[in-house]
Amino acid sequence: MSTFMRDHARRIWLAGVDAVRPEPLVRQALADLADVVRDAQRILVLGGGKAGAAMAAAVESALADCLGRVDGIVNVPADAVRPLKKIRLNPARPATTNFPTAEGVAGSREMLRLASTAGPGDVALCLLSGGGSALLPAPAGGVTLADKLAITKLLHSCGATINEMNAVRKHLSAIKGGRLAQVFTGKAMVSLIISDVIGDPLDVIASGPTAPDPTTFADAIDILHHYQLRDQTPASVLTHLQAGADGKIPETLKDSPDRVHNRILGNNAKALAAAHACAESLGYRVLNLGSYIEGETRHIAAMHAGIVRSIREQRIPIAPPACILSGGETTVTLSPSPGKGGRNQEFTLAAMLKLGPLSGVTILSGGTDGEDGPTDAAGAFADDATLSSLSARGLDPHDFLQRNDAYHFFEATGDLLKTGLTHTNVMDVRIVLIG
Repeated sequence: MSTFMRDHARRIWLAGVDAVRPEPLVRQALADLADVVRDAQRILVLGGGKAGAAMAAAVESALADCLGRVDGIVNVPADAVRPLKKIRLNPARPATTNFPTAEGVAGSREMLRLASTAGPGDVALCLLSGGGSALLPAPAGGVTLADKLAITKLLHSCGATINEMNAVRKHLSAIKGGRLAQVFTGKAMVSLIISDVIGDPLDVIASGPTAPDPTTFADAIDILHHYQLRDQTPASVLTHLQAGADGKIPETLKDSPDRVHNRILGNNAKALAAAHACAESLGYRVLNLGSYIEGETRHIAAMHAGIVRSIREQRIPIAPPACILSGGETTVTLSPSPGKGGRNQEFTLAAMLKLGPLSGVTILSGGTDGEDGPTDAAGAFADDATLSSLSARGLDPHDFLQRNDAYHFFEATGDLLKTGLTHTNVMDVRIVLIG
C-alpha cells in the first residue's frame, strides 16, 4: 500500500505546484494588459522572488514584438539565473539560503534608479513572488546590511511570523513598504504577484515594494519588545526605528497612487484547488482545510494527526479512502543547537510520531518552491515503510525532532522529497492520505 499511496501523494502535490507555474499566469496577465504596454515608451521590468526567473522569461516571451522597448533587472536565487534577451536576472543570494546579500542590495538599488528615471510615457512591470523580501534588500540610510541580517536572523530564530518580520524589514528598507512605488515617476506601474502569504495581503508579499503599508515604525519597535530582542538588536537598527517613530524619517507608503496597480496571479488556494481535483480523480474523498493554516509546526502536526484518527476510528468527517489537504505556512522555534531541516520536514516527522504505528497512512509535506529551510529538499514523506525501518537503523525519531534535525532523519530513511527549484512559490502543500 505504501508504494502506490506515496505515488499518489506526489502526484497530488505536483498537481498543486503545476497550477501555479508562472509562465501561463504571466502570459494571461499580459494579454489582459495589452493596451497598457502597447503605447508605453519604455517597459521597465523590476522585482524579485523565487518565481522571478520564470516570470521574467514569460514577460519576454509575451512581449516578443516589443522587446526593443524593454529594460530591467529582477533579483532571483543564484541557481535560478538563466540568460534572457533584455531583462537581467541578478543572482541576489546563493541557493539554500534565505538571507540578504550585497549582490541583492546592488540589484535593488538599480531597480530604484530605473524607477526614478521613468518618463511620463514609461510603464513598469514589477514581478513579485515568495522569497522577495530576502531577495530585495536595500537598507535604509544609516543601517548596514550586516545589521539588517542580524535582526532578520533574530526574528526568524525566535519564531516570529512572516507578517512580523516584514513589518520590521519594511521600516529598515529603501525599497519595501511601497517605497519602490514612491520613487516611480512614470505613467503606470503594474505588479504581477504570485503570493506566498496567508490571505494574500499585498503589503506583506515580498514586503510590499509597490503596496501601501499599514504598519508603522512604532509597530516595528513593539515587535522587538514582544520577542524581547531589544537588547540584542544592533544600535543602528534601534536608532533608525526610533527616528522614524519620532517623525524624523518619512513613513512607508500609506495611500496607493492611481498609477500603481497590484494583481495577484497565483496563490496557495489555487494550488490546493488543483491538488483537490487531482486527489478526487484518484478516488479519494477530500477534506481541504484551506490556506489559512499557521502556527507552531508541531502543534499543526498534532492537529492533523487528530483529524486522521477521527477519520480512521470514527469516520468523521469523511470515510476512507480519504485525503486531508492543507496549505499556509507554519513556524519552527529552534532549539539552542538546531540540526538541519525545514518546517515541512519537521511537520512530517512530528505528525508521524503523533500517529504512532497507524498503518495505511501516508504523509507528504512540501514547500511549493522546492526548498524547505536551508536544505536541498522540498519536504519529506512518512508512511509504513518509514516506521518499519526505524528499529533496523537504530534511529530515535524523538531525538531528531527535539534537535530540529528532521533532514538527517529522513535522509537516513530515504524519505526526503527532492524536486529541485520549481520556479514558483505559494507556501506549503500538506497531504495526508488515509487508506
